[in-house]
Amino acid sequence: MKTALLVVDAQANMFDEEFCVYNADEIAKNIRYLIETARKAKVPIVFVRNNGGANDPDQPNTPGWKIHAPFAPLAGEKIVDKTGADAFNGTDLQAFLSAQEIEYLIVAGMQSEVCITSSGERAVALGYQVTLVEDAHTTFDFDGARHRCYSGSE
Repeated sequence: MKTALLVVDAQANMFDEEFCVYNADEIAKNIRYLIETARKAKVPIVFVRNNGGANDPDQPNTPGWKIHAPFAPLAGEKIVDKTGADAFNGTDLQAFLSAQEIEYLIVAGMQSEVCITSSGERAVALGYQVTLVEDAHTTFDFDGARHRCYSGSE
């Protein structure tokens, strides 16, 4: 079964030192591992990037909008830009996966309750088999608990 790795919204703003996703160090380490493993196995990687609105931390062409540096796509790796929670809605993701004859998606990234859920549910509805990597997705801690943010180093 032909497989692709889908890395959702792993953008710089998610790892901001002032307000980053929960368990950022561990999540970043695990996403990096998935990307490196996929590259070694020649599994296609699709980076999904959210395009926020004016003054959003992921407003296009701002530092927070870029794919987080430790995950930087290599030349030829697919980037899909989206404007909503569902990575398939209004994008060429489905066409790309179909052209690659992908049947199985491994999913990692941000935010668990929004874009991960929406994109995963849509993928299943489109007939893909999907695995959400348990320790490679997260969201923000909206209860205000402070935690150490990812520094970008090992």
